[in-house]
Amino acid sequence: MAWTEPKYSRSQVDKAGQLLAQDADKSEAVSQEEWDQALAIINNWRSSHGYPLYMIGKTLLRRAQKVDEKALVAQRLKRLDSISLKLRRFEKMQLSRMQDIGGCRAILGNAEQVAKLAEIYMSGIRKNPRNRMELTRYHDYINKPKPDGYRSYHLIFKYRSASERSSKYNGLRIEIQLRSRMQHAWATAVETVSTFTGQALKSDVGEDSWKRFFTLMGTAIARQERPYLVDDIPLTKVELREELVSLCESLQVEDVLRGYRETLQVTKISEYEKPYQEGQSLLVLNTDEKRIEVRTFAHDNAEGASKIYLHFEKKARSNPSLQVVLVSVDSLSKLKSAYPNYYLDTTAFLRAVKKATQ
Repeated sequence: MAWTEPKYSRSQVDKAGQLLAQDADKSEAVSQEEWDQALAIINNWRSSHGYPLYMIGKTLLRRAQKVDEKALVAQRLKRLDSISLKLRRFEKMQLSRMQDIGGCRAILGNAEQVAKLAEIYMSGIRKNPRNRMELTRYHDYINKPKPDGYRSYHLIFKYRSASERSSKYNGLRIEIQLRSRMQHAWATAVETVSTFTGQALKSDVGEDSWKRFFTLMGTAIARQERPYLVDDIPLTKVELREELVSLCESLQVEDVLRGYRETLQVTKISEYEKPYQEGQSLLVLNTDEKRIEVRTFAHDNAEGASKIYLHFEKKARSNPSLQVVLVSVDSLSKLKSAYPNYYLDTTAFLRAVKKATQ
């Protein structure tokens, strides 16, 4: 397979990241040529995470299926606008040290299975701390959930290999997220609402009523998955239900979320003729037109996928209705389950809402 290799120094990558964070394409002080070069550097840096992401993802899939044979594993390269937002939020952050340019997640049936998979990773590290992948950071957002209700395990690995062919990727960081199906339903519902309301709820930016609703739903889901999750909202069952009912009515939650899904049109475009096995998919969501375009690529065309990814991201910068992401799953049939927010599918989350408000 042909994988993208890093072509630029860390200092060049960081300088390009600074231009991106400053929204340099609108700055008179930066020429179009400089801006295009910055994007080329960023795209190469992002694409070079493809190989370590693939290798770490294969290990994740194998371990996840030992715990849950129906586990879903997906991979993605971070979106340009997400990179820009993160660089702006954290002024001291450097693009070359960003830990989630390449990210993969495992979605398992329940919270108990998520905990088992996390322990498999931690146990393996304790037994062999000098193995190929170096764990640099670990976040337990399940026993210590975020204030907004987000729950997941995050493991940050630094790729390393003794192989001369693979050593060029040494030091690149990949993030692993471990979630239950209900935690995944919550997270993708947040992204769906953020997309259509123009809010950044994941970054704690948006209407207080929506933020409160998702915080409470995070707790409601945690209570449904007990005894494995922490309950961090000091409300009785009745108080939680009553506040959720009130928010659902004022925000028209069910009508809003169902309305997104029912009007969506899906177009599939294959960039190669072979049956889809292990490859990449570019998801292009147009929120104004309620349309998603799915383009599939073979792994040996990673360079081509990367170029088209950047092409659509450039279009998205002048068209806020476009949402673009390059992802990978082992079967096209699993795309919708892995990225339901791009398909505007909040069915699982609405079931949890119904259960919490009955």
